[in-house]
Amino acid sequence: MYQDLDAYWMPFTANRQFKKAPRLLARADGMYFWTPEGRQVLDGVAGLWCVNAGHARPKIVQAIQQQAAELDYAPPFQMGHPKAFELAERLVKITPPGMNKVFYTNSGSESVETALKMAIAYHRVRGEGQRTRLIGRERGYHGVNFGGISVGGMVANRKMFGTLLAGVDHIRHTHDPARNAYSRGQPAHGAEFADDLERLIALHDASTIAAVIVEPVAGSTGVLIPPQGYLQRLREICDKHGILLIFDEVITGFGRTGQPFAAQTFGVTPDLMTVAKGITNGCVPMGAVFVKQAIHDAFMQGPEHLIEFFHGYTYSAHPLACAAALGTLDTYADDGLLTRASEMQAYFADAVHSLKGLPHVIDVRNIGLVGGIELASRPEEPAKRAFEVFLDCWEHGVLIRTTGDTIALSPPLIIEKSHIDRIVSTVADAIRRVR
Repeated sequence: MYQDLDAYWMPFTANRQFKKAPRLLARADGMYFWTPEGRQVLDGVAGLWCVNAGHARPKIVQAIQQQAAELDYAPPFQMGHPKAFELAERLVKITPPGMNKVFYTNSGSESVETALKMAIAYHRVRGEGQRTRLIGRERGYHGVNFGGISVGGMVANRKMFGTLLAGVDHIRHTHDPARNAYSRGQPAHGAEFADDLERLIALHDASTIAAVIVEPVAGSTGVLIPPQGYLQRLREICDKHGILLIFDEVITGFGRTGQPFAAQTFGVTPDLMTVAKGITNGCVPMGAVFVKQAIHDAFMQGPEHLIEFFHGYTYSAHPLACAAALGTLDTYADDGLLTRASEMQAYFADAVHSLKGLPHVIDVRNIGLVGGIELASRPEEPAKRAFEVFLDCWEHGVLIRTTGDTIALSPPLIIEKSHIDRIVSTVADAIRRVR
């Protein structure tokens, strides 16, 4: 196993700490990773919120292998290949009603950039070109490209990169531990936080606003569940003022909340929806934007030989990605994984909420098969306590994820009760050991 670690500048990683004590993964299957030394590690985070069907699933592996030999690449501009169209037809059968157009990207970050550009361009082709303002949310995460960090609201992701995009504002976040600590599922309090959008509309005027983008469940900031009625209220306000509503479902898409998409779990349909991660089970980079028919149709005007939307990527609808996605959809269907979180969520909720009362635990949040355990921060050492829990769990054979001082759990949807028990007991022991 190659061990020279110097040349690789790792993403979202404490590089100096990692290279002193590397955490390397060499193999994966089902619910587990293995290190180069052969130590088994239970995957409590589906890789990075993406391996929803578990690792090394045969139909996905075979689809990728066969595609590489058959058609390794096809240009996506002015050309196509059959699997791109087959996949789109399969996808729109599981999206919320009316979201029946698919635009392919290669990542969640690219999906967000695409959706933001679509929103602005849509208003322009309709004759409302003054609608260029974008509204995000505090503590939101929408990838790492300039559009995504502009509408995003995680300070560490923004502070080093200058003034970002102009014409962006943010509504307040929904985290309200004083009223909602230890909620199971959607918190009872906080629908009124959506009314903060009315404040920004009054400030900027609705006629200047193109779109509002939110995660139905804010994942990377620490698993913030939408209060009851909150997303419905956002939808009503956007409709009232002619503003597009974008759901970022890169994390919540493909079964994480108990339905294929969180839009269906919460009963609110956006105008545009960004996805990635679970679309290919993490096997080949891919993303997509789901679009309502009327938005697509607004672009379909003018001479037919001219390009309607000047946007796309060299690797849009890459043949290997399309094959992987088709194999992924087959696997989800075979195992009933797009709704399995709804079957497991009660047991999962009981397990994660059993951590209440442990030292340093100040909140527990859950929906479907995603959970957040928030720890009190040490004075002058933010995020260090949770990072030490992460390292302790790793040493004891369980992979978790932390963001700030919140532990995030998002296991593969194939998880069994015994896996849940082991993950949560390992986290509990680590919390007890940390100072």
